[in-house]
This record gives sequence, structure tokens and C-alpha cells, in this order.
Amino acid sequence: MLTADHSAWGYTTSTGLPFTHEEIVDPHFEACAAHYREALDGVGIRPGWHVLDAGCGSGAFLPLIAERVGARGRVSAVDLAPESAERAAARMREHPAAARVEVRHGSVLDLPYADGTFDAVWCANTTQYLDDGELARALAELRRVTRPGGLVAVKDVDGTLSTVSPADPFLITDFLRASAGAPGYARQLLRGRELYRRLRAAGLTAVRQRTIVMEHHAPLTPSALRFYGNACARFARQAAEEGIAGDWAPFLDPDGPAHPLRDPDGYISEGNVIAVGTVPAGPRTAPFESTDTNGQEPGRTP
Repeated sequence: MLTADHSAWGYTTSTGLPFTHEEIVDPHFEACAAHYREALDGVGIRPGWHVLDAGCGSGAFLPLIAERVGARGRVSAVDLAPESAERAAARMREHPAAARVEVRHGSVLDLPYADGTFDAVWCANTTQYLDDGELARALAELRRVTRPGGLVAVKDVDGTLSTVSPADPFLITDFLRASAGAPGYARQLLRGRELYRRLRAAGLTAVRQRTIVMEHHAPLTPSALRFYGNACARFARQAAEEGIAGDWAPFLDPDGPAHPLRDPDGYISEGNVIAVGTVPAGPRTAPFESTDTNGQEPGRTP
């Protein structure tokens, strides 16, 4: 899961994975909350269901999932970073959700749940950290823990739809393509629109996919300025370090008054792909043998 280039992107948690720290994740969710709600609405989660948030991060999606399953439903969540799992659990202890919520530390590559536990699984902003082999393994796990007829929903970034203005409209995509010359994080950010065929290869049926372009126009909200300003500054420093062409200098200071996103015509877009498939009836792999016999978190990692 952790390729050599990950730490160079910054904002890591204890996992070493970039852009997973709450400092960057929470402003991003706040800036894009309406789009994220729309993405979740399209999955088809129903009241009374038991839903897993696989790779929950700091838990921003958990209140939205809890709303959809209601008082008769249940929500489980798992994240690889122990501190993120703890923050997600704390978030839900403070939230007036009627649904029962449980958060664990664990990996999407080895989920600590029995076969067919869930009616639906939601996996957001997580597959971008997996290489192709790990992605196949994770999707097999998501399928395994979902009941026949249940739903597996995966949402992730499509870096090919990122653009910023006023600037070269291909500044971000050219940076990602240059960084994607070697296996690693950038290449995986450009893989978003392959999700539908990855779900089909995992044996899911009735796979559907759509792409949302999340656009932010000046004046950007404080949360959008915070996230995209810091993200672009990180890209700018990395481009300079790696000798990648492009006029990134105006983006180096996220708080500077001349920053392009503070311009009256400031604009930035981001693509997100949502793929949903159904678990068919039929034989499964051997069930997960959990050692969690006393209610303790198994804390399994890859």
C-alpha cells in the first residue's frame, strides 16, 4: 500500500499515506459536502440497513450514513490509521445519530468482519492509495463482507478532471501525468474512471458509474481556499523538487493575496467517480476468522 513516493505528497497520518491527515481531509469534506451528499444519495442505502464505511478517515461520512439508515439501522467503520479511527469514534459519540455506530482500526485489505455482514459498503477516497493488485484484493474483501443482493459503492478521485484558473488549464493534469511516469500515488489518482471495470472484475453485477465534477468559483469559501490553497502549494513544491515543468510559482504561498484562487476569476475543479455494484448470489471465499472474541479492536493491518 505504501509506495516510495507517498511521503513526498505531504499531509500524512501515522500510515505514511498522503492527504489523509485531518488537517487536510476535514476542510476538503467541508468544501465539497454538497457533492459528497449527492454521491452518497445515489448509492441506494435504505433505512434499517447495516452499512460499512471502509476507510472512514476521520469519520466525516458517518453522520450522513447514519441519517440514511435511521434508528433501525447500524453503521460500522474501519480505518488503517488508529488516530483517524479514534477521531471518527469521537465524532459519532458527539453526534445525535439514532443509528448504532461502531468504529474499528483495520485494513480494507483484510476486513475484520464475517462474510455477508453488511447490506452495503461505502468506500470513499481510499482506493487511490492501492496499487492494482491491492485494489483487486480490497474489492474482493468489500464483496466478501456484503450479503448477496447488497451494494458495494466506491468513490474516488479522477485526477484527469482537475484544472485551476487563472493558470494554464492543464497545469494540474500535466503535473500528475509527469509524476505518474513511475508507479505510485499520481498514477492511482488518474485511475478513477476505471472503477466500473474493476468492480465487474471483482464479480459484482449491475455495475453503474457516474462522474461528478466539483467546481469552486471565486469567491471560494474559506474551507475551499484552505484545502485547495494548501494542496496546490504542496504540488508546487513537489513540482520544483522533481523538476516538473509548469508555472507553479503563484501557488507557493496559499495565504498570499496574489494567489490565483483569490483572484476575482479564481476557479478550481476536481473530478470524482462513484461506481456501485451488486453482490450476486453464489459461493463465497472462506469466512474471515476473527480473533476479536472479547470486544477488543483487532487492529489488523496489511
